[in-house]
Amino acid sequence: MSPFTRTLHRGQQYLAIWPQERRLAAMFPENRMMAATRFGIKTMPALITLSLLLQFQFGAPQYWPSVVASVLFLASLPLQGYYWLGKRADTRLPPSLREWYLQIHEKIAAAGGHISEPVSRPRYFELGETLNSAFKQLDKSFIKEL
Repeated sequence: MSPFTRTLHRGQQYLAIWPQERRLAAMFPENRMMAATRFGIKTMPALITLSLLLQFQFGAPQYWPSVVASVLFLASLPLQGYYWLGKRADTRLPPSLREWYLQIHEKIAAAGGHISEPVSRPRYFELGETLNSAFKQLDKSFIKEL
């Protein structure tokens, strides 16, 4: 598998693992990017089909190259979202977020929750997994305490 397809696949995994919580939207751009990517996945096939059908029905033949370019651009939008998410998932956490990640890990372990061992050099993907576990296993107020 090429690095590009690995990044796209990692973006899909990150999209699935990151918790959809409003409290996180103010701190991370992931929620906005994930919403845009999901919207693109739902709407782009319809827009592509509509563009092609309208061109086929009403357009002149000399406009086909621009229609094909527009269709390729529309098709690439969800892929761009997956690529951004894949790159973000593999980015190492800054020191302040690393400490927050470890604190959440400790809270889950102290509450008797099930979670794997913390990673020494965590990435955003591990933060997403930990936050997902925390929202499922801890009281929702844990985010205010940190």
